[in-house]
Amino acid sequence: MVSAGEKAIEQGFKMDEENDQSNQITTPIDKRDLVYELTGIIHIISSYAEFRRTQRKESRNLVRRMKLLLPLLEEIRDFEGKIPESGVQCLVKMKKAFHSAKKLLKTCHCGSKLYLVELMIIQFKRSKKRIDTQDMELAMDLMVSLSTENDRNADSASIERLAKKLELHTVEDLKAEMISVKEVIKERRSHNAENTQRIVDLLDKLKKLAGMEETGPCDEPVMPKALEKSTSIAIPNEFLCPITLQIMADPVIISTGQTYERESIQQWLDSNHHTCPKTGETLTHLSLAPNFALRNLIEEWCLKNNFQLPAKETPMNPESPSAGSDEKLLSLIKDLSFSHLEVQRKAVTKIRMLSKENPEKRTLIANYGGIPPLVLLLSYPDSKIQEHAVTALLNLSIDESNKKLISRENAIPEIIEILQNGSVGAKENSAAALFSLSMLDENKVAIGSLNGIPPLIDLLKNGTIRGRKDAITALFNLCFNHANKSIAIQAGIVAPLLQLLEEKHLDMVDETLSILLILATHPEGRQVIGKLSFIETLVNLMKDGTPKNKECSVAVLFELSTYNSNLMLAALQYGVYEYLVEIGKEGTDRGQRKAKSILQLMTKTEQIPY
Repeated sequence: MVSAGEKAIEQGFKMDEENDQSNQITTPIDKRDLVYELTGIIHIISSYAEFRRTQRKESRNLVRRMKLLLPLLEEIRDFEGKIPESGVQCLVKMKKAFHSAKKLLKTCHCGSKLYLVELMIIQFKRSKKRIDTQDMELAMDLMVSLSTENDRNADSASIERLAKKLELHTVEDLKAEMISVKEVIKERRSHNAENTQRIVDLLDKLKKLAGMEETGPCDEPVMPKALEKSTSIAIPNEFLCPITLQIMADPVIISTGQTYERESIQQWLDSNHHTCPKTGETLTHLSLAPNFALRNLIEEWCLKNNFQLPAKETPMNPESPSAGSDEKLLSLIKDLSFSHLEVQRKAVTKIRMLSKENPEKRTLIANYGGIPPLVLLLSYPDSKIQEHAVTALLNLSIDESNKKLISRENAIPEIIEILQNGSVGAKENSAAALFSLSMLDENKVAIGSLNGIPPLIDLLKNGTIRGRKDAITALFNLCFNHANKSIAIQAGIVAPLLQLLEEKHLDMVDETLSILLILATHPEGRQVIGKLSFIETLVNLMKDGTPKNKECSVAVLFELSTYNSNLMLAALQYGVYEYLVEIGKEGTDRGQRKAKSILQLMTKTEQIPY
């Protein structure tokens, strides 16, 4: 189980990739949301491990400059005073600039190399000085290669140098570039048609150099040779592999949900690629799941149009071990809906184990329609079946795409019911399942509105050690939603949290302080938390706790004392000053900043000891 502290970073700063493609910038409700979004963008661009060679230096420099703003943004996030409107507008402008920078960095990370080259040429034309010799050589080669008068004007040596510099000299590299250029064309539509055509022409020249056909990526997909004599037949685009542009005989699904011809995507993976060729997303696993539904549609279309699929030896052969394994899985999923109790119990137990041990099976179970019958079994009047079903759904929810599928089947109310009335093991796994599903913001709202927080608090009070850890992790994630903070406070979450701080053998101090820090941002939370006994506990943790304990304790004290100077005075009476000075010098980076902020606050309120 991932710690709540780690999930704080992930959840606090995680951005929705779909929002990155939107050009609409809306002002959040308060500055905290703005800063969370800005820091989230920084964390996303920091995850880009590598950039295109021609833009590597500039991209890394831009990432470095943006990361330098993190400490400032964290201070703004934690500042409770009123920020003038001009300051908020500066943050809004920064947000717009950050989105533009992220879009550019994402293109430099996994976008079309030729499109990036075009951007570089535009920049060269604007620039008065060209200092970098390598960039000047690249620019000269580009100008020659992009000549449109006739092919003889494009010096072959320039094209060869260009292919080498851009790493577009192999068939696989060019196939990937074709996909990226298609995305550029799709985004531009009819805009910049002349420049787009130059990119297509240059790609054709590079393909010719590598011995490939010179068909532009903006044209309709290349027609297979088998259809050259039957030009009246047009293959539906969804039947064509995005890599080869050929009709698929053995379509398979990868972890991003995209479908490819098995042989093509396997060659891509064998070439040490760990991203989706079409979307550029990093693959969570390298398993390939047969797309039976699409294969059936292709076969029906071929039969109707008297078209012969290319003969290929694929794992779809019924006699192959893979096909046999798939048939067994399909049989298990079918047994989930069987009328006999023992058949259902064996099937759900087996699926629980398969979904735990094998990432490929998690994809297959979802693709083969295993989620709806598992959700139905949550309400089955058998405790063992309930436990196995909720655990299987927990395992399946590890895959991001499965979270939405599980939610759409209305599983959350049933999981909450098991959390309230299920067996000990079922309660624990239900809490873990709610945590996993709550990574989606819409599910945070759903769990809170469906009364899922009180039974989690009850598990926090009375559960096993494992159950309490599962509960606090789920509650931590849920309390990022503002409405859920109030629900949790009114349901009595603070008392068991304070009790956990006394039970240090549970090793849950950091998680407890992290969720208390979130609750302390709410007025009701500050009122319930701000007791003298708790202040004394915080000071003791600053004295004897781990570096992380000290950091979290200082952060909570700063949040509380910002609104109530009496709590700061109480902390001084417990000897906090010398611990703050020590943490300010030798603590973690965040601990040092928070400790210094409290010391400054003491100076302003004239409560610093002499």
